[in-house]
Amino acid sequence: MKSSNLLWAVAIALIAGCSVQSAHADDPCFFSGSMYSDGSASCQTGHEYRCDDGEWLSTMHGCKTDIKVVASRTCNFGGIAFSTGSASCQNGTQYRCEDGSWATLGVPCTVGDSPIKVVPTGSTCMFSGATVASGSTICQSSSTFLCNDGSWVNLGTLCR
Repeated sequence: MKSSNLLWAVAIALIAGCSVQSAHADDPCFFSGSMYSDGSASCQTGHEYRCDDGEWLSTMHGCKTDIKVVASRTCNFGGIAFSTGSASCQNGTQYRCEDGSWATLGVPCTVGDSPIKVVPTGSTCMFSGATVASGSTICQSSSTFLCNDGSWVNLGTLCR
């Protein structure tokens, strides 16, 4: 009797452990070179699919329209490619990249103009599972970070 109860307890613990582990997976899905978070929907060949823990599952619905996503343009300064929303210091003033054009923020810089020596080619950096080219920037926690030969460097400029 005791071994039967022990066997049941072990089986229940294994089942509970497996269900808890799978509930926290939430793996992203990939389509056409883009990463989608768990739960996101995507129109693929005229049908809607939803990302479920790294797998695309059909919703059995047709897409309303095939919307083409156009990537925003980067801005270049001092050999660095800044993404839209990132900021840089130019002549003592912060500027924000707005889809390929620099717009002044009217705020003085706390650091000098492009104080980091950028390696023209180098190792890539990782951000949320995506590869970022050396010499490119991202916005994280309202601050601009630069991938410089495999290392993230905080440029000390605001971003959104």
